[in-house]
Parts: sequence; C-alpha cells; structure tokens
Amino acid sequence: MPIYLPELTADPFWFPSLSSALRKPDGLLAMGGDLSVERLHQAYRTGVFPWFSEGDPLLWWSPSTRAVFAPGELQLNRSLRKYQKQHQFSYSRNKAFAQVIAHCAAIPRRNQSGTWILSNIQQAYVALHQRGLAHSIEVWHNNTLVGGLYGVVVGGLFCGESMFNLQPNTAKLALCMLQQQLVSYCDGWIDCQMPNPFLLQLGVRPLPKTEYLTLLQRLRDQPVPIDVWSPAMLEFA
Repeated sequence: MPIYLPELTADPFWFPSLSSALRKPDGLLAMGGDLSVERLHQAYRTGVFPWFSEGDPLLWWSPSTRAVFAPGELQLNRSLRKYQKQHQFSYSRNKAFAQVIAHCAAIPRRNQSGTWILSNIQQAYVALHQRGLAHSIEVWHNNTLVGGLYGVVVGGLFCGESMFNLQPNTAKLALCMLQQQLVSYCDGWIDCQMPNPFLLQLGVRPLPKTEYLTLLQRLRDQPVPIDVWSPAMLEFA
C-alpha cells in the first residue's frame, strides 16, 4: 500500500502518483497525513479525496472511474418542477453549512451501519467552508431544513461530498439548484466521486480517471467570483 509520509518529501502536502492507486480496493492511494485546509485543498486539486470509517487510519482515494454531471444534465423535469411548486420549497446557498454536513452524517444509508462523516471530517470541512473553499445548497420547507448537499469548489468544478433529504426528492432538487448556481459563473461540472444507483438514475456520467484528470486540469484554475458563494436565498429560473 502506498503510505503517505510527508516527512519524506520537501513538500508537506505531497501525494503519491495517482497511477499507484491500488486496484483492490479500487482507488486506495495512501494513508496518513491530516485534514488541514491546505492538505485537503491540495488533494482536491490533484483529484484525491479522503474516505475512511471510524477506527480506520486516514485513507486517501483516487478511483479508476469517477461520477460526473456534465453541464445541463440536471434539469427540473415537468413532474419534479410540479412537485417543488406544490410543496413550496425554498432554497439557499451557504446559509446552514454546518447543519447540512451534520444531517449528511446522521441520515441512515442503505447497506451502511454507520457514517464516514465523522466529527473530525465535519470539523475539517467547516474549516474549508470558513476559508471559502467548501459550500452548501439548502432546501427548506416552512423554515425547516429538509434537504441539501455540500462539497468543495475547485475553480470551475464542484466536488460534491454528500447530500441528504428528509422529504422525498429534496436531494434531487438540491442538485438541480447546485448546477443552476454553478452556471452563473462557470460551465456547471459536478464531480460526485464514485457512481452509485441513485446518481446513475439521475444521469451521472461514469468517467475514466484519465478523462477526469484532464477535465480537472482544465477547470481547476478558473476564477471564482468573490461574491458568487456569499450566503443568499435562491430561486429556480
């Protein structure tokens, strides 16, 4: 297993070559390090993300296939638009980041006995949020948070981390609002890390790692307008 030992390099935030990611389990690249803002920022710019369970060491991943929504792929179809109007949902960005990540950690997941969004992960991503690197989309009903998502912005790419819904379809609505938010200043690419049945049903595109890294290189240095992620209420166009 590649082991991440920053003391062996001049760069404390160095990662091994992505080509060394193990095949079994797919994409396991390294272990160790920490969850500092600087290290996480370097990881996402490189195409790496942390994922580990309670009791595990800190594990870093770069899977062979990534799940990506291309621009324009997340649209409100007729039934979903009707549903959201009937329930009079409201939407926001960065109004409740810590609440969103706490809900993502607490929501039960199929075939999972616990959560990987441990307290140290929550603290790390709140720190990223405070530095303007991590953001959330919230869905509200009668002033109650009922759905949302969070992730890390790397230039013109949104690297989604997790989402939740407490009412049907609110995670889908949050994704659609996210892409609308992104196209206000960039193309609207969304990285969802690895394909799963829910994402595939929504139309996510499985992308080989080599193609993903090419996309990441093209998007990661695009400028992000300073006010585009300031806390605000949102409306579907």
